[in-house]
Amino acid sequence: MSTTSMSNPSQGRSQGVWALAWKRMKTDRVGMFCLGLVAAFSLLVLLAALDVVGKNWQQEVGVPNAPPHFVGPKPPEALGVIEVPKGPPVDISDIDPLAPKYKEWEEAAKKYATEEAPRHETLPFGGDRLGRDIVQKVIKGAEVSIVVGLFAALVATTIGTLLGAISGFFGGKIGDALEWVYNVFTAIPSILLIFAFAVIFGRGILSVVMILGLTGWTGVYRLVRAEFMKHRQREYVRSAEAIGASTGSRIFKHILPNVSHVSLVQLSLLVVSFIKSEVILSYLGLGVSVDQVSWGTMLAEAQSELILGYWWQLAAVTVTMAVFVTAFALFTDALRDALDPKLRGLE
Repeated sequence: MSTTSMSNPSQGRSQGVWALAWKRMKTDRVGMFCLGLVAAFSLLVLLAALDVVGKNWQQEVGVPNAPPHFVGPKPPEALGVIEVPKGPPVDISDIDPLAPKYKEWEEAAKKYATEEAPRHETLPFGGDRLGRDIVQKVIKGAEVSIVVGLFAALVATTIGTLLGAISGFFGGKIGDALEWVYNVFTAIPSILLIFAFAVIFGRGILSVVMILGLTGWTGVYRLVRAEFMKHRQREYVRSAEAIGASTGSRIFKHILPNVSHVSLVQLSLLVVSFIKSEVILSYLGLGVSVDQVSWGTMLAEAQSELILGYWWQLAAVTVTMAVFVTAFALFTDALRDALDPKLRGLE
């Protein structure tokens, strides 16, 4: 044995699947850039959850439908400002017997009057119909929509991957039973399943996550099952069985890393799909509660505003959602390429 080998015994040790995937991932500039965008959105969601940013989204800081700074303030007639006629006050005591009391009542009312902060005529990216800042709403809405889309996709992907792995690896009666469950879920229209689970779970973020997760796992199950049926007879799996590897080890340490690219692609598609589904659920009144904001509720509000020519809320939420969805899809696509056995030359 050479001195070099003795001094560094791990030199000849092969790298793991994830280490090789990360090494390949770092060479993909688009994938790393999208990873940075996804990380930035994740940090934004964390800060919004901690009320560091976006906590004042309910405050009415601007005039109703305040335009963005680059558009400029609305004309006075659009704000409903009425010009007070000039000249001396008119004595109406002969017409209205209560006129002498008006000044006394006005002075008494000043004792109970509350000062309201002046509202801005313009906001950085505009305001909604109540004068709430669109930027604050987009940030807080990102917290809800991304959490719903990501966690619901994780629930669906986990269920589909686990059931698909068990069905594809064992087959037999276990596989037949899981196929029956799969056929039941796919035979019922997805919208009816969503309504049924919505009645059970009610409204709220956790409810939406469970509704989407329990209805969206079937596509992942079908693909993972097919991959496990193909890989369970491969030489590396039989070699692992010959050296005494347990069933769980063969499923989760040997086969799963080599088919994980399938789950990652489905995860990416489900995140995009579930963010859109959250929009539909919120529009139908089955999504987040009324005291919360999400990209879905903002798009629902923007429909009526767009008819009146107030386009900035729709533009802000659409651009933000498009950036996140595109970045997440390209990132998971790059990660899929890094993990795909065919691209690593293993098949």
